[in-house]
Amino acid sequence: MTDKVWYQHYGNDIPTELNINAYPNVIAMIDEAVGKFGDKTAFQNFGAKLSFGDLDIASRKVAAYLQKTLGHKKGDRVAVMMPNMLGFPVAMLGILRAGLVQVNVNPLYTARELQHQLDDADVETIVLFTGSTPVLAEIIENTPIKNVITVALGDLGNAALPSPPVHEGISESTPFTQVLSEGENLKFDPVEITQDDLIFLQYTGGTTGVSKGAMLTHGNLVSNVLQYRAFSGDLVHEGEELIITALPLYHIFALMVNFLSYFLAGAENILITNPRDMPAFIAELQKHKFTMITGVNTLFAGMLMTPGFEKCDFSNLRNSAGGGTAVQKAVSDRWKALTGGHIREGYGLSETSPILTFNPPKASEFRSSIGIPIPLTDISIRDDDGNEVDQGQTGEICAKGPQIMKGYWKREEATNEVMTDDGYFRTGDVAYMAEDGYFHIVDRKKDMIIVSGFNVFPNEIEAVAAELDNIAECACIGVPSERTGEAVKLFVVKAPGKEITVEEIQEYCRKNLTAYKNPKEIVFIDELPKSTVGKILRRELRTV
Repeated sequence: MTDKVWYQHYGNDIPTELNINAYPNVIAMIDEAVGKFGDKTAFQNFGAKLSFGDLDIASRKVAAYLQKTLGHKKGDRVAVMMPNMLGFPVAMLGILRAGLVQVNVNPLYTARELQHQLDDADVETIVLFTGSTPVLAEIIENTPIKNVITVALGDLGNAALPSPPVHEGISESTPFTQVLSEGENLKFDPVEITQDDLIFLQYTGGTTGVSKGAMLTHGNLVSNVLQYRAFSGDLVHEGEELIITALPLYHIFALMVNFLSYFLAGAENILITNPRDMPAFIAELQKHKFTMITGVNTLFAGMLMTPGFEKCDFSNLRNSAGGGTAVQKAVSDRWKALTGGHIREGYGLSETSPILTFNPPKASEFRSSIGIPIPLTDISIRDDDGNEVDQGQTGEICAKGPQIMKGYWKREEATNEVMTDDGYFRTGDVAYMAEDGYFHIVDRKKDMIIVSGFNVFPNEIEAVAAELDNIAECACIGVPSERTGEAVKLFVVKAPGKEITVEEIQEYCRKNLTAYKNPKEIVFIDELPKSTVGKILRRELRTV
């Protein structure tokens, strides 16, 4: 890579070159950390603690059980469906040790969304929170699932912690505690894992409304961890970090940054199971002198608005990182006034493991910018014909680097659509590079809506709403929301001579879509604006 404009901000602190082959796989990183920090606390949840050594031992039991009892072979997919709880890192490292591919599932998914993911990834084993079993029970007969492992909040820690019972519709399941006890007496056979082997199927929305699995490899994650560590420099103090993980670990941002990157640095990780319960979240924060916290704009804003947050001890806080959606200057300014530091915004996607750009450590003031590319990452701004535009001109962000996915699972055509002839990934986001080398997003090429940092694709919402008999057609757009950044607004054309209410549509959407995808506003309209070939013109709906 030749000298880039943004290298002026690297100085002597950020390297332009890295040895991404330093580790053959993510497990080698994990083993190194365990060797260095064995007795130190790695994860904490509801007061219960797991040391690096505890996690290592427990994960080997899980790996042995998956191999010997369930007969899993390298490359098999195993779904993990839980919020942030101690079972997550143990299950994950067990899955990875056995050479299996983890399919990350949002525990708030509806039955419809869950079924698609399990079918698409051909998953025979699912490890899930007991509280998510009712959703699985609805569709398990229509999926490839053969093995159900259930995890309670108190597993691996405070056994008295209440957890919902396993739904009666799940006829056979194995408690996680039983997996650990049986695994203790089984021999784990180490598996040869290379950087080319898959580590995660990270599902993300598509323009067709069908969620696609981004195939992330061990090499992708090793690279992004090393890129983040090299870029962060003095922001990370090995062996001294205490990180707050309120973002869900099934989301690639928290998974790569909070879990893998900070695990390698010997961090103590405080897992927040339900950050929506702001008073309880703030009460937990008050117990810790945390050094690092990640979030989306709405989470930071929520903390600032919750009484008691001002009583937290911010004396050790070195890094507040925001992603998923734009961080608002007003929120960062209020954050800095209270904590002493601004929020550093970064940018990435599920397909990019995820980080492509970040605001550098020495940036002392907030910028309404996604920052600059991290080491070994090239960003090219291109027009609709794939030609690079002049600096300062807007175009689509196209990215190249070792963190870019292998492709979409079983979707070669979709993969080809997002890759340029010269190997760049087309993000669908429109931006420009300023004179100083910082990048600024101005729009999205896709019709994607971002609600609290989560991607929402209009086609999916429209496909669900259109199933209602009394709807002739519908279309949705994202509209500004103070609370969530954007919210879903649905325009509905009633079927001729038929009636349907806003409440009926909302109720149906609630049954079939995760909460953040639900339309917050529904408007009835006589006809939808369309092009000459009949394509719905969503942009024109913004003026309706």
